[in-house]
Amino acid sequence: MDTPRLVRWTRHLEDTAALDGAVRALEPHIDAAFATGRRGEILRGDWLGHAVHPVLTDVVLGTWTSATILDLVGGRESRPAAQRLLGVSLLAVGPTAWTGWAEWASAADRDKRVGVVHAATNAVAIGIFASSWLARRRGDHAAGVRRSLTGAAVATVGGYLGGHLAAARKVGTHDPAYAD
Repeated sequence: MDTPRLVRWTRHLEDTAALDGAVRALEPHIDAAFATGRRGEILRGDWLGHAVHPVLTDVVLGTWTSATILDLVGGRESRPAAQRLLGVSLLAVGPTAWTGWAEWASAADRDKRVGVVHAATNAVAIGIFASSWLARRRGDHAAGVRRSLTGAAVATVGGYLGGHLAAARKVGTHDPAYAD
């Protein structure tokens, strides 16, 4: 059976040493801001025995998905709800990113390479969804919907990479009791 193209692409990212410059440039800043001391323990979820990042990504991705579904099938009366959902997502992206960076700080080099692309992709998606929210706020619902659909496509790539890190590469905080 042939290896799927997406898997080959992801493995290529893991092996792309050209990403090491970005990783090395970010490491001291990420470590200082998100990964050390009590703040790092909280953001990683050490207190919970489990990573917090996946839970928070559900909030962001869930609100984006819900807003997009309302845009597609909800009709005119659901426009305010879709805009509010996007607003909630924009409030949640900060803490979600912080917890992700805290996890990234202790990852292996191959995972950090993928993590940088994951973060960059998600940053683009966040920007697109923010512009969707702003367009809706200005009363241009149609532009907001187009931007949300574009944001959803970009977020799918970011979500795939995040899922790869969590499921295939096992990046994430876990209590040593789960080691067996």
